[in-house]
Amino acid sequence: MSIAARTATTTWDGTLAAGTGTFGSTSSGALDGQQVTWGSRTEAPAGKSSPEELLAAAHSSCFSMALALTLGEHKTPPQQLVVTSEVTLDEVDGAPTITTSAITVRAIVPGVDAVTFASIVDEAAKLCPVSRLFAGATITVDAQLAD
Repeated sequence: MSIAARTATTTWDGTLAAGTGTFGSTSSGALDGQQVTWGSRTEAPAGKSSPEELLAAAHSSCFSMALALTLGEHKTPPQQLVVTSEVTLDEVDGAPTITTSAITVRAIVPGVDAVTFASIVDEAAKLCPVSRLFAGATITVDAQLAD
């Protein structure tokens, strides 16, 4: 039995270059009506989203949860985690391919030193389900405690 399942439906109208996709039905409704275009994916967002942006949001939020859980398990709960994911679309063998997700973490974690923090971040990276989904991509993590 699954822990969770969510859905999203996109309706695409027109050609790739001139068309627009619209999220018409998402499980939470939070993305309903949001548009995606090839231009917003490869040029300027212009108020529209892209698969890479959505993947970056999924990865940063998932990694945040995994790190908060792992820090808590080590009795060093975070005061604040700011997690950014930059998902990259590159051309590989002539085809657009999502190749990387670079995670940046800036954290306030009272009572933890940098070496311990790095070890806990490594544990969290292995726990994050989105990281495991991206297993074929290069995922980097730059994690630092705030001064």
